Amino acid sequence: MKAIISTQYGSPDVLQFAEIAQPMPQADEVLIKVHAATVTPSDCAFRKADPFIIRLMYGLTKPRLAVPGVEFAGEIVAVGSAVTTFKAGDRVCGISPDRFGAQAEYLTLPVSKPLTLMSPHQSYAEAVGIVDGAATALLFLRDVAKVQRGQRVLINGASGAVGAYAVQIAKYYGAHVTGVCSAANVELVRSLGADAVIDYTREDFAKSGQAYDVIFDAVGKRTYGQCQRALTPQGIYMTTVPTLGTAVALLRTARSRGKRAGFTTAGLKQNRANLDFLTELFDQGALRAVIDRCYPLAQVAEAHRYVETGRKKGNVIITVAEAA
Repeated sequence: MKAIISTQYGSPDVLQFAEIAQPMPQADEVLIKVHAATVTPSDCAFRKADPFIIRLMYGLTKPRLAVPGVEFAGEIVAVGSAVTTFKAGDRVCGISPDRFGAQAEYLTLPVSKPLTLMSPHQSYAEAVGIVDGAATALLFLRDVAKVQRGQRVLINGASGAVGAYAVQIAKYYGAHVTGVCSAANVELVRSLGADAVIDYTREDFAKSGQAYDVIFDAVGKRTYGQCQRALTPQGIYMTTVPTLGTAVALLRTARSRGKRAGFTTAGLKQNRANLDFLTELFDQGALRAVIDRCYPLAQVAEAHRYVETGRKKGNVIITVAEAA
């Protein structure tokens, strides 16, 4: 089968389009013909091994997992002998959080991992896009911040893959949402339901005098210290990028009854129930996919280069196989 492989850390040039053996499902696994995958900032970080902790987790001198890619959508073509929850022909989407492998024509996954049936109304690109950004936004907003109706929520990076879905999910929970983005993306963020939009090139939300119950930095550009004054007395700051500064803020505010920092390892805490919930939101019209660009599998390196510009809007999709 065709796949992207990476046998060393480095620039996008380390990503090779190659022919490798097709996997076979074990008793508790399904074999999925992948139709769509994603390239995210996390994929770029794993490719570069930056931050260094990636080397400690996934290979000190070279990647332990040769085929990258975490989020996917596709069709089950075979099931293991112990699988009863899925069958061949099912259209599914999901996450391969600890074994990767989505940037290939075929992927095997244990059914205990985050995997669910797609909506019949979704394209493969829409399904994988929502799995990419919305699943992360859901855990931060629902589980960490516990967003409530009437709260004031600010999303920094509101046009990105996580931020675009965070705007929609915060609105679903009844919050007043302020999105922060560049001037070029103001209309997009408004169309997602934001009540107010701040162009960060013209205004610094942290110095505007406004206070928010939740500040969600979906792009890892602002620190807790920078945002602290813009939080309400019991406000929470969250970021998707774990840095040393984030760790210090988490420790310092862990027992606080006032302003605090929050974080979650979203990829490792996902489950089928979360994906089912997001699919329901899609069917209700409360959540729509935000897709910027699509690249064929052979051009994954170009997708990485684009993602690293920091200018993408929503998801960057890898088209692995055309839908029948």
